[in-house]
Formats: sequence, C-alpha cells, structure tokens
Amino acid sequence: MKPYDERDGYRVWLSGDELERLIETMYDKGGTSHRIAGRLGGHCGLRRDEASKSRPIDVVESHGECVLRVWEDQAKRDKYRETPIPQDLADQIRMIPEFKDQAVDDAVLDVSGKTINRWVKRACETLYADSGDEAWTYVTYHDLRRTWGTRMLETGVLPSVVMWHGGWDDWETFREHYLGEFSPAALARERSKVEWLGGESERREEQHVTTAAPPASGAQYRSD
Repeated sequence: MKPYDERDGYRVWLSGDELERLIETMYDKGGTSHRIAGRLGGHCGLRRDEASKSRPIDVVESHGECVLRVWEDQAKRDKYRETPIPQDLADQIRMIPEFKDQAVDDAVLDVSGKTINRWVKRACETLYADSGDEAWTYVTYHDLRRTWGTRMLETGVLPSVVMWHGGWDDWETFREHYLGEFSPAALARERSKVEWLGGESERREEQHVTTAAPPASGAQYRSD
C-alpha cells in the first residue's frame, strides 16, 4: 500500500489469497455477477468501465488461446486489445445467454463502472470488519487491475506484452507505476532471505564486505 502522489488515498496491491478472498466476498454479497466483475478486474486486468461493457460475444479463441476482446470505448470501438481470460471464467460468461434472457451481444453485467466499484467497496467493508485490517478500506476496483498487472510482470511476462493486454500505451506511465512496484508475495519472498527478519535460508559463513575499490597489487593492510 502506497499513498498517491497528487491526491488523497492509497494504491493497494493484493496478495493472491487476498484477491480470492475479495472476489469470494463479492460473490457472497451479490452473487455470480459480482464474482464475474471481480474476476474481470483481478484475473483479466479490465478497467471498471470495460468490465461493465464486456459481452459473451467478446470471448473468443485466438491462435489457440481463449481471450477477451476489449474496447476502451465500446460505443466508438476505440483502442481495441485482447487480454487472456481463464478458461472457467470464459465458459461461465459464454453460458450466461442460455440462463438469462439476454443476447450474446448484451453486456454481461449491465451496470455502470461506478456500481461495480461500489460492489468492491461493500465487500471490502465486510473484510475490514472481519479482519480489522484498515487497508481494506482503501481498496477500489482499480486495485484489482493494479494487482493483475504487477502479478503478470512478476511471473515473467514481458512488459510490452503486459502493456498490450492491459491497454497501456504510455511507456513512461507504465514504467513509473508498475515496473518499480512489487506484490505482497514478492516482498514476502525477499524478506524470507533475511535471517534477522525470520528468514529460513541457510546460514552462510559471514563475509566482510567493502564498498571501496580493491587495493592495487602489493598494497599493505593495517589492522587498527
């Protein structure tokens, strides 16, 4: 969690477990549509307005992989991209027209992006009440997308590919907000390497380290 530079509030990164807890809490409070909304952000990297307009017809096969077609502005067909979608989520979205009275080109959620953000905030209020962790009160829908982007990078996906899937077209903005950030899992992994912070790595023979340049050949040492 880090404060925004130019406005109130915090940017939040969720661990994998926290993300799944949030999505399941959204489901508990609002049902399947709330879970789909959470997964579109946390598992596909969609912005809240993009998630609100996603349709069953947008789930397609591309080069043997299941992807979700995304337009930043659905009405204008502006800024098109494709983003990977988990197979089970793709199957669930494709089946919606069979169980609901809607066409394949109708929005799956049919609510505004602001409404989706309220779904997240309500679920986070429950998680805060259950855990006492104040960080939950700062989570917004955008933090699901933020978590998705950071996790993609940490698994080794090329930054240029993450930018394409996530719809970022400004390299400087992407570099500033994503390449220098780390997920809770990455921070915990690095902390585990530090012995005095409870790390479990094997003890190594203590070595003296100096930041000075190595001495020239034949230099003499003195012990003070």
